[in-house]
Amino acid sequence: MEQSKLTTITPTICSTTPPSFRRRKRKIIIILGPTGAGKSRLSIDIATRLLFTNCEIINSDKMQVYKGLDITTNKITLQQQLNIPHHLLGVIDPTKTIFTPSDFRKLASEIISDVKSRRGLPIIVGGSNSLIHSLVTKRYDPKTNFFVESDPNMDPDRDTDPNPLRYDCCFIWVDVCLPVLNQYLSKRVDEMLDSGMFEELGEFFRSGEHKRVKSSGLGQAIGVPEFETYFEKFPGFRRPESDGSDSGEVYSEAVKKIKENTCQLAKKQVSKILRLRDAGWDLKKIDATEAFRAVVTADCGGGRVAEIWEKQVVEPSMKIVMHFLDE
Repeated sequence: MEQSKLTTITPTICSTTPPSFRRRKRKIIIILGPTGAGKSRLSIDIATRLLFTNCEIINSDKMQVYKGLDITTNKITLQQQLNIPHHLLGVIDPTKTIFTPSDFRKLASEIISDVKSRRGLPIIVGGSNSLIHSLVTKRYDPKTNFFVESDPNMDPDRDTDPNPLRYDCCFIWVDVCLPVLNQYLSKRVDEMLDSGMFEELGEFFRSGEHKRVKSSGLGQAIGVPEFETYFEKFPGFRRPESDGSDSGEVYSEAVKKIKENTCQLAKKQVSKILRLRDAGWDLKKIDATEAFRAVVTADCGGGRVAEIWEKQVVEPSMKIVMHFLDE
């Protein structure tokens, strides 16, 4: 969701009276959903409204954990973070290692413990469901990266849940009707290109960085493989004109593939979320479709978008969070 179109609504600040979650251990909030669904925006909305505790955000997007390609991987900017601490965002050297779900489980667990030791509230945000699963499930199997079947010899009085979680989790699933989300994702790719994505990728290829990063890591970021052919043939930094030239045709094909692959990624992510729901995770679904429909409607102003987002996404999310924290 476009950040600039969601900042015109004055937020309703929650009570400063701390709920009972301060007496409980290891409560965390997890915001999941397909790429582009507004997860980062919602995490900031929630964090800035919970005045009774310090929220800290842990990134769970497997491309955004790496240093570099900030525009291409659509990292939330420092300005958009609104002074909310962010962890595992642009910190992993993409030339030295591949960041695995097991790595995320270890590092994110340590961060959660640190945040909880300071009586803060961790908010895990990202579209990489494999990372989220690795973090929260108690019997994690890195070989399958999905729920491990329960042990038939397990003491039933000790643990009756076949897929127990390590934390007391509040799962918020930001959902957008795929046809509407696809329209928005196509629009977002164009905006990312206008914001410097092409130039960022040009420097990435010109410097030879694409040869040094791990192909199974940052090298998989959407935009890198799609533009590889273009920058091999046309190493310049200037975006080509749509004039039927060779460079223009290759550029247009690269952009088309980026849009297609982004939409395919969103579809796969939704499929994985449905698997988690079917496996028994209590996912609280928030339908953000109307807010995104407003974004892709040319005659709808930013104020109207922000109003819809506030009413249909932020307010119900806050009710879910407050109920969870007060349990």
